[in-house]
Amino acid sequence: MSRFTNRLVKEKSPYLLVDWFPWGEEAFEKARRENKPIFLSVGYSTCHWCHVMEHESFENENVASVMNEYYVNVKDKLYMTYIQLTSGTGGWPMSVFLTPELNPFFGASYFPPEDQHGRPGFKTLLTRIHTLWETDPQKIKTSGESMTNQLKSYIQTKPISDKKELNPIEVADETYDHFVNSFDSVYGGFGPAPKFPTPVQLQFLIDYYMYNRQNTNKSVHAQKALDMALFTLKKIAAGGIHDHIGSGFHRYSTDKKWHIPHFEKMLYDQAQLLSLYSSAYQITGEALFANVTQDIICYVSRDLQHTSGGFYSAEDADSLPTRDSNKKLEGAFCVWEEYELIRILDPLDAHVFSIHYGCRKQGNVDSAQDPQKELVNKNVLMETGSIEDTAKTANMTPTEVIRILNSSKSKLWDYRSHVRPKPHRDEKILTSWNGLMITGLVHAYEALQDRNILQLAINAAEFIYRELYNPITHTVLRSYCQGPSDIEGFIDDYSDLIQALLDLYEATFDERWIQWAYELQEKQNDLFYDTESGGYFNVTKHDKTILVRMKEEQDGAEPSANSVSLRNLVRLASLLELPEYSSKAQSTVNAFKLSLSKFPFAIPALVAAFMLVSNGLKEIVLAGDPTDSRMREFEKIVSRVFLPNKLVALAIGHGFIAQHNSIIRQIGEQKRNVKEPTAYICENFTCGLPVYDVEQLKQKLM
Repeated sequence: MSRFTNRLVKEKSPYLLVDWFPWGEEAFEKARRENKPIFLSVGYSTCHWCHVMEHESFENENVASVMNEYYVNVKDKLYMTYIQLTSGTGGWPMSVFLTPELNPFFGASYFPPEDQHGRPGFKTLLTRIHTLWETDPQKIKTSGESMTNQLKSYIQTKPISDKKELNPIEVADETYDHFVNSFDSVYGGFGPAPKFPTPVQLQFLIDYYMYNRQNTNKSVHAQKALDMALFTLKKIAAGGIHDHIGSGFHRYSTDKKWHIPHFEKMLYDQAQLLSLYSSAYQITGEALFANVTQDIICYVSRDLQHTSGGFYSAEDADSLPTRDSNKKLEGAFCVWEEYELIRILDPLDAHVFSIHYGCRKQGNVDSAQDPQKELVNKNVLMETGSIEDTAKTANMTPTEVIRILNSSKSKLWDYRSHVRPKPHRDEKILTSWNGLMITGLVHAYEALQDRNILQLAINAAEFIYRELYNPITHTVLRSYCQGPSDIEGFIDDYSDLIQALLDLYEATFDERWIQWAYELQEKQNDLFYDTESGGYFNVTKHDKTILVRMKEEQDGAEPSANSVSLRNLVRLASLLELPEYSSKAQSTVNAFKLSLSKFPFAIPALVAAFMLVSNGLKEIVLAGDPTDSRMREFEKIVSRVFLPNKLVALAIGHGFIAQHNSIIRQIGEQKRNVKEPTAYICENFTCGLPVYDVEQLKQKLM
């Protein structure tokens, strides 16, 4: 047994060898009492480079000895802005050294265990920082205080007042131009390798298309925006970043062709890509997009779903190649050698399969993409052409090729899932990421009209309500792992969940979702809203362990909480007739005026939300008997149409919405005893004439 302890065994997340403390007063008090600096490590249990640093350094007893003797070692919370501002980079793992007063004085990302290429190894770094601390701790404390003050200044400095109003058209056009200029017309996506799916960018382009497609002056640009998004989605679906055997998508591609991924799978990627492929199918009707939508649902419902409905966070990049192995390798669960294909499939099927997915005897991974030499002779599956291309090469019909590929994928999945050890699954259920997944599932239901998909979304929402929500205080917790955590929800837990509940209401017309969304928005406003300058802080006003309350507007792997909140405020303001929410929405836009005017391409989800504010909602109010089959036809038509500014409600003369919305109450009372379905389409504070005909409704929603 190791001599070192690990206080994180008391936390509901498995971790490491060092004497780790969770973020909290116990660690802070120890640092102050012993006058030791804090080493803060933030990683993720399925992050590949986090594992590398864990294996190389944290599981090395010599390194652990230095860490335990000279430092108070802590995991949790984020000082990512410090890393980004001081090193120019960010991401996992994150390593920051803090004074006992929690001021950061040094930080970076991954450190190798030993000195190499002129760069100090982790043990050397630990020793040097300890020496500096012992020599003059006050100098380091002063430096840390200075850095904290600089961070505060950076975050809190208000831009010089500019009375000129933001022009939403100019902001959107500048964002569009940026993506046109950085678009990879050969392989899709934007910029060089590594390539991330960046759903927020693709969603902006789709929204830009929808808002401008009927504008004669913008129709060409609108079509270009859609073409870039659809082309990228097709390239991603064909690439190795897509798990063609096990379904779902890996985190990102290390090359420009979307071929060689880092193999971890994150829930938030599946969720946002699910929304994107659903929207693409609604717009185009192309079967490929529907197939990928179903593929993602297959993966998350099979491999990431808790038995009670919530969704786990991620699956690891690394796993054991065989049950007899003792060292995990990246991608081991997903890659193939040629002899395996021949052994599992019959020779003809293996030949056709190899043509289609580019498999070779020596493997298809460029050595430059395999620095750890874990993929030698391995094949990462990637579609090298169309079904017709493969049929021509194999001298077969497309129908025969499809049959062989489907049969082969089924056999390979059976082998993979029963013979190979599965990668570690991070079984934390995060409120925010589940919110994104509920939204993705609702969008998939709208596109495919499969009520089983909708039930997955409902089950996840009910899990969050049951396990992570306090109906008395209207607060949410951050996560669940074998039970609820004691960590209060962050801003994105509220914003992403509220968005999900609004989406669920529009798909079900069950007013419990809209009432819960309103309660959460009220609580979010109380805990996070900046009453002086607008927008939302990342942490609550009660959290004294964070020295700087930040307002995040930049969209990364996920949309920022302010981007999502802006959309939520607009939807709730209209549905519940809350003018104060409209004011908060405008104040949120104003809070990020500098970013919107200077670098909107870094905040595409916020720009898309700004487009929603400026274009206004297209409200569709349905009235009539919800059980009538004709009403179901109306619902399908409305649901199947993708509109970025669509808001759908069912008018009933009583209930939570009727208490707040006089128009919906009035329509509901008028139609109380009328079975025939009616639709009202309202824009710019004006409702059109009632629509009674299915075809007429289709025309008005085009």
